[in-house]
Parts: sequence; C-alpha cells; structure tokens
Amino acid sequence: MTPTELLSLNNVSKTVTTENGDLTILKPVSLVVNRGESVAITGPSGAGKSTLLGLLAGLDSATSGEIVLDHNPLHLMSEDERAQLRQRSVGFIFQSFMLIQSLTALENVMLAAQLADIPNAKGVAEKWINSVGLSHRSTHYPNQLSGGEQQRVAIARAFVTQPAVLFADEPTGNLDHGNGQRVIDLLFELNRAQHTTLVLVTHDLTLASRCQRQFQVVDGNLAEIDGSEANGNVVQIKGNV
Repeated sequence: MTPTELLSLNNVSKTVTTENGDLTILKPVSLVVNRGESVAITGPSGAGKSTLLGLLAGLDSATSGEIVLDHNPLHLMSEDERAQLRQRSVGFIFQSFMLIQSLTALENVMLAAQLADIPNAKGVAEKWINSVGLSHRSTHYPNQLSGGEQQRVAIARAFVTQPAVLFADEPTGNLDHGNGQRVIDLLFELNRAQHTTLVLVTHDLTLASRCQRQFQVVDGNLAEIDGSEANGNVVQIKGNV
C-alpha cells in the first residue's frame, strides 16, 4: 500500500451458503481508493452495494482476498480488532440515522467520542453539534428532532473521531428533497474541510456526480464510470443483498 492509498482490495470475493447451496455475491475484485478521494457506488437495490460496503468497512469478512484499510489488514484481524479500528478510523452515516433514542443529540455524539477515548469528549461533541448548526437542539432526544436534524446529528457523530474514511449508505434516503440537499451540502463541506476519504452508496445519480469517482452496479457487474477505461477497475457482482 502506497502512502496515498487509504483502502485497497486485492482479489476479494464473497460467497454465502444458502439452503440451495453456495451463492457467490462478489466475484474477485481489486480496487484502490486514495486518501481524500470521494467515491460513489450506485445501482439498484439488491445488486450487491451493501455487501461491498460491509467488506470495505470491515463489518463483514471476505471469503477470499485481501483488504487493507489505512495500513491495517482487515483479512488478518479478529472482529474485536476490526471493531477497535472502526472506532478510531471509520465514520458511518446511515439512511435510518441509527441514533440511540435514550440519548440526547449531544450525548449521541459524546458517546462516539468516549468510545474512541477522545479527551474532553463533551467539549469536542459540543463543537461538532455546533458545526452542524444544532447547538440549540443539543438537549433534545431523536424523537424530538426532524429527520434532517437527526441526520445532522449523525454527521456530527461520524466526524467527531476525525475518521480516515467515512462510509455513507443512502444518507438522504429518508429525507425530503430540501432537507436531503442541505444534509448533502453539509456532508461535502465537512468532508472537504477534514480531508476525509468518502465512500458513498446512493441511488441518486445527481448526488453521485458530486464525487470524484463513480462506480455502478448493473446486471451483476460493478464498473468504474467516467474513467473506467483508463483505470481498468471492473468488479463482477451478482446475487441479492
């Protein structure tokens, strides 16, 4: 892995066992994402995007191949070791927000900071709540916040550890157009300011076009577009995820 590379996949595949036998979801793929890049993965539901994202983030184990994240070989690490790596180097933003309902907005962000052993977790969390424009809502619980506000809390939580890479899975899927646009503008603004690598899964081609590189899952294949011929990165994917 070169100094500019943040994420590297080498001949990675994924096969699962079903009642009808083995099902290959991901055929061998090699892929490199550089530090500071923004990468979009698009395609229809069930095409394999979530499986690929789970492997990239170390949430799932590959059947074969090598995955290196920020110089850490995920394929050689235990689940506990991968969890520790995610706490200090990875941020997540999900379609369903995934906030803890019994914690306030500030406490949701604080918890991520505490789990990563960040000093002065409360002060750091307050800074990030303010950065997403929610200091006046910091004591409110998720069910007292709008969808757009909840996703802004999720963005603050994702950035509080200053992760090397941020994985966003359909971050505007539960938002109306106006709130979705504001959330995405904020996400890209903070991403540029923090020089974070961004891997974004989305159905929205307009949103995907804001990323530096795009991949699309179609008919069982994931191919890089807008430069795929030059890079030669083609991933074969099939099956439902």
